[in-house]
Amino acid sequence: MNVLFFASLREQLQCAQTQVPDLPCGSTVRELMQHLVARGEPWSSAFADARVLAAVNQEMVSLDTPVQAGDEVAFFPPVTGG
Repeated sequence: MNVLFFASLREQLQCAQTQVPDLPCGSTVRELMQHLVARGEPWSSAFADARVLAAVNQEMVSLDTPVQAGDEVAFFPPVTGG
């Protein structure tokens, strides 16, 4: 699974993407986030904000959306406007 990071998440992690080959079948986006947080710093700090947004295969989804091998998952920081 290819995982992409945008904006401040990319800056905090100092990487634009990573591969997650070992996520159990039937996992959700939320479980993917927990898997990344388990890597320790800077992952745990980057995902400390529960308002992180996600897209699977370029479609915005909820954190309860299932993901599977071969998916492209992207994470975005919360968006503010004004």
